[in-house]
Amino acid sequence: MPAQVPLLLVDGHNLLWRAAFGFPAEIRSRDKTRDLTACFGFFALLRVAIRDELPSAPEVIVVFDGEHGSAERQDADADYKANRALDDGARKALEAIPVVQRGLDLYGLAWIEIDSAEADDVIATLIGRARRRNRPAWIFSTDRDYYQLLDEQVRVLNTAMHPGKRHINPDDVAARYGVGPAQWPCFCALKGDPADNIPGVRGIGATTAARLLAGGLTLDDLPTSGRLTGAKGQLVRRDWQKVLAWRDLVRMRTDLPLPNTPTGDPSAELPKPAEVIEKLELW
Repeated sequence: MPAQVPLLLVDGHNLLWRAAFGFPAEIRSRDKTRDLTACFGFFALLRVAIRDELPSAPEVIVVFDGEHGSAERQDADADYKANRALDDGARKALEAIPVVQRGLDLYGLAWIEIDSAEADDVIATLIGRARRRNRPAWIFSTDRDYYQLLDEQVRVLNTAMHPGKRHINPDDVAARYGVGPAQWPCFCALKGDPADNIPGVRGIGATTAARLLAGGLTLDDLPTSGRLTGAKGQLVRRDWQKVLAWRDLVRMRTDLPLPNTPTGDPSAELPKPAEVIEKLELW
């Protein structure tokens, strides 16, 4: 049986933010009136990742957060992602999304944006489908929340890390954090997740959280584990209902209805980013 085409799922907003705020040089239009860094950087980073990091040509699907994607979690906890200010810089990056999507369309690369869904839930749903087909998949993102999806077929690709450390698997997570993928939402609920404005239990850091979950335990196991003793245990017991709620915020959904599904075929090769900008008539 021929090897399956690998699936590359791109966290669109995450990559766009890297391009807009972390690209090594500002890219402007020829008349110097328009900043093209976000769009140029997006296609540059994506092209290099595909060229240098994957074993063969992948099927690429870029997933964007829906405009109201966080609403359900924010209804459950008003503080969820409340730390993400919409300043002029953020607006500039957001304004590039339709242009990036048009560029993806020009080269036949699929993208998904569901108004009521966050990108991570869409990606988790796509990973679930790939897993049922035993299909290798990479998630291109710097967001550690995707660690909960890792297994022998699923890797996180983070090209912001040094070469040799960019492909993250379950063993890497266990070695660095002391927990496995299935424990990741419990781990974050205990220690907190500043990126999503989840405070965690005050006084419980990553080391204590990992120690409480040692041996593969989850939050469901802790009340009868005998580990919630002493001052640290009392802290967890005090915030127990909050901890369970925070775990729900971190957990990704895998059951979303999707507007399109993977084809199983490799995507077209991306040209140099300058050619994409030229074809978009942005220079």
